[in-house]
Amino acid sequence: MASLLPAVDLGLMSNHLSAHEGVISKLKAYQRIVTNPKLRDIIRIQENVMQTHVWVMLALINPDYSNYVEVPSLSNYGVHHHSIGEQNKKSNDNKWIALEVRNTAKTMASTNYNSALMMQDLNVKNAHIEMALQQQQLQKMYDDFITNIGWEFVPHSSFQEQVNTYYHFKHLL
Repeated sequence: MASLLPAVDLGLMSNHLSAHEGVISKLKAYQRIVTNPKLRDIIRIQENVMQTHVWVMLALINPDYSNYVEVPSLSNYGVHHHSIGEQNKKSNDNKWIALEVRNTAKTMASTNYNSALMMQDLNVKNAHIEMALQQQQLQKMYDDFITNIGWEFVPHSSFQEQVNTYYHFKHLL
């Protein structure tokens, strides 16, 4: 017996699949450009995750497939460990690509989560929540890489600004 999805779920996944096609092509191109092996590994993991997400969505869309579809764990994707010298390879291309793919992971996480909130089918909804969490974990991998190599600047507030903010909103308690 065919399993039919709500139209909203089908429409959102159709949109996601188009986005995935572009992102996967971009990730493949970036792997050819980067010189840092650690960054290349993270990009390769993201590409593999995105391809798996395509498989998951196609399985969810397939009306002849009625089994529950699970998103494989991120731990299924191997991470290679590199020496310190390899990890510190810098280039301008590495920097802009690292910043861009981190933003891609962040955007994909947000898109998947926001879409899950609108989805009707429980399997489709749960799969997209898991996809969002995986993209957030990829974003964290990029965050760690960017921070470790020294490309991150995070301004911090002063102690007094934090105290002032606390007292300004304390009345809400």
